[in-house]
Formats: sequence, structure tokens, C-alpha cells
Amino acid sequence: MFLLALIVLVVVEVFALIEVAHAIGWLVAIVLLVGISALGTQALRIQGRSAIRRVSLAVSERRAPGSAAIEGVLGFLGAVLLVIPGFVSDAFGALLLFPPTRTLTRRWLSHHYAGRVMNFVAATGRFASGDRGWRPPDVDSTAVDDDDLDLLGR
Repeated sequence: MFLLALIVLVVVEVFALIEVAHAIGWLVAIVLLVGISALGTQALRIQGRSAIRRVSLAVSERRAPGSAAIEGVLGFLGAVLLVIPGFVSDAFGALLLFPPTRTLTRRWLSHHYAGRVMNFVAATGRFASGDRGWRPPDVDSTAVDDDDLDLLGR
């Protein structure tokens, strides 16, 4: 399935390159792809640092860093899509670099996968070692204090 999606993506990217090249010229299209990839490498640095800063700020403020981490990953993914040559991947990458679309994508992901995560947690919770080997504490003080010498028979 993944291989099929990858093949479809390559075909769509080649088709988009041909159409854009016919519209604006081959040399301009190639220069545009190389320029966007160069901007994408700069965006990778910026998004990586920004993601680390947002997550550490959330942790230092004792907030849950989940949403900041997801937004950071989405921004990083947008920058990676800009580095990959192709006009379709560049369009999706540019969309992910804008904070409003990143927020909408994060909310969609949270709604779409929250149920799956909760089902996973509920299903794996029974395998946790929560009460295995549990013994009540010795509240009656029935433990015996022995000297090491008495145990050795001296």
C-alpha cells in the first residue's frame, strides 16, 4: 500500500512539473524547484529550533507539551516537504508552515486519533503489572528481628 502511494505521488509530481514547465518554461520551473528546496533547508533549521523552544517552554511552564510537540512536528514536516523537489509537495509543505493550517491539522489529528489512542491504552492496560505480586503491608509488626550471628548458629 505504501509503495503504491509512493508511486502515485511520484507520478503526480512529474505531471505537475510538466504542466508548470509548459506554463512558465522549463528553465524557470527547474530554478523555482531548486530555489524552493534551498528555502526549505533554511525552514528546517528555523522549524527545528522553534519546535524545541516551544516544547521546552511548555515543560518549564508545567503545561502538557503534547500540542506544542505536534505543532513542531507538523512544522518540521512542512519544511521537509519543501526540501523534497516537486510542486505538489511544496504546496503541502507551505500550507503546513502557516500556523492557522498547522493548528487545524493538529486539531484534526487529535480528533481523528484520540479514540484510537484511548482504545489502545484500554486494551494494553490489562497487561500492566499494577497489582501482580501485591501483598498487604506488614501493619501488625509481625516481622522478626534476628541477629546475623543467631542465624549462623553462633
